[in-house]
Amino acid sequence: MNELIPVSGAANVTKSSGGDVILQLVTFTLGSEEYAVDILKVQEINRMKEITRVPNSPAYVEGVINLRGKVIPVVNIRKKFGLPEKENDEQSRIMIIDIQGITMGLVVDSVSEVLRVPSDIVEPTPPMASTISTEFIRGIAKLEDRLIILLDMDRLLGKAEETALIEAASGSAF
Repeated sequence: MNELIPVSGAANVTKSSGGDVILQLVTFTLGSEEYAVDILKVQEINRMKEITRVPNSPAYVEGVINLRGKVIPVVNIRKKFGLPEKENDEQSRIMIIDIQGITMGLVVDSVSEVLRVPSDIVEPTPPMASTISTEFIRGIAKLEDRLIILLDMDRLLGKAEETALIEAASGSAF
């Protein structure tokens, strides 16, 4: 089975023949909830690999990986969102994403699919819609059989967190 699933290069928003705006999203799971991010934020998806721990990094930073010669910080998204921890398994993946110009990995339970959804089915976040802070949520897509939480990856990190990740990747946290 192929270890790497490239997803970049696709446009994230298109128009249908009827003129509706179509969002292109990569969906993933954390526990029983399904989340999605803009496809243009995702560079690739990898199987779990050995993560090197970095001393003095924030609790949600698992460590760093070597990705084709580049050191990439890896964030455990469950810890970031305050969800219960889970052992990584065969379905666990590291999504390599770009957040505010920082390339980083996100550990997720599984990656589901690349999905095209009309923007008109995305509703604003209702209060208390999820166990995660609503500041990270762009909206909720209502599909026939499920709800998908759309994350705003640019709001995932604050300035202090950006600095911590850059330090973790550069080794200056030692």
